[in-house]
Amino acid sequence: MTTTELPTARPIDPDKLMGFVFRAVDEVGATLNTALVVMGDALGYYRTMADGTPVTPSELAERTGTDEHYTREWLAAQAAGSYLEYDPETRSYTLPAEQAAALTDENSPAYLPGFFQIAHGTVRDAAAVLQAARTGDGIGWHAHNGDVHVGCERFFRTMYNAHLIGEWLPALDGVVEKLERGATVADVGCGHGASTVLMAQHYPRSTFIGSDYHEGSIAVARERAERAGVADRVRFEVAPATGFSGRDYDLVTMFDCLHDMGDPVGAARHVKEALAADGTWMIVEPMAGDRVEDNLNPIGRAYYGFSTLLCTPASLSQDVGLALGTQAGPARIRDVATTAGFRRFRPAAGTPFNNVLEVRR
Repeated sequence: MTTTELPTARPIDPDKLMGFVFRAVDEVGATLNTALVVMGDALGYYRTMADGTPVTPSELAERTGTDEHYTREWLAAQAAGSYLEYDPETRSYTLPAEQAAALTDENSPAYLPGFFQIAHGTVRDAAAVLQAARTGDGIGWHAHNGDVHVGCERFFRTMYNAHLIGEWLPALDGVVEKLERGATVADVGCGHGASTVLMAQHYPRSTFIGSDYHEGSIAVARERAERAGVADRVRFEVAPATGFSGRDYDLVTMFDCLHDMGDPVGAARHVKEALAADGTWMIVEPMAGDRVEDNLNPIGRAYYGFSTLLCTPASLSQDVGLALGTQAGPARIRDVATTAGFRRFRPAAGTPFNNVLEVRR
């Protein structure tokens, strides 16, 4: 008969225990609030309150064509989380200007609804990840619900709009001059094409080819290019990162996707083959340091969460399945590039959410 020894009991500090319990309560509230923010965005609650005018539950319900029972509870939950301000005398709620900028202004660099939407979609698919963790299987990007795809684009598009044209591309050696004269660009892993279309709008003499293995995303990207009036110089194709078409590119870009790839080294080798001799590979990755301890902060926490539930399963679903992880850090990305034969690698720019890396032959 086999017996299992119980672990030796450790002393517990009651104050620390209750401190953790109350922190956990806050965490559960935050988890539920992810769905509430998606709800407020989808039903127009935030947009209706964006001018700062106080509203009661009945007024918000009337203005949005929704039910007062739901607006009553939603408003109270938002006030409890400090997303709204509550006036007990008038029993009305106000959306502060700062929250309005973050939750309603799509041109704000702090626009957040997409971040909540992708988190909401990611958590909804967590049951499949739990099973995959038992078997070591992966879950492809295509297998996730629409909130993951749409939320991803909305979140990262905010950063591209704020930084790509004014900061990231100018940080690369000689790239803007080529784009202004007329360059050929491959945007690999382009998703819905937000980055591709943005570059095409600003550099009308250049031509762009966006590629992604996800057929549904490419269909959306083609629609976006038509709507933006750049379809004459933008083409999208369904292709893996190890097999996108074309040669002699002046610039190859990968925005927040290299860590998702099953074979990032194979993709890097293909980039090297596809680049012109003096071409540039720009890699934008989530902000991360090279050590776990560098990333033990709120941004690292969010990205490690996405890595566990979204990005690592995506890599494991593909050939090789290297699973770099969302918090790979510049050193691991450098290893990918140098293993593929690149010799020059440098951090070019960054934001609190992004590392921007320049790679050359």
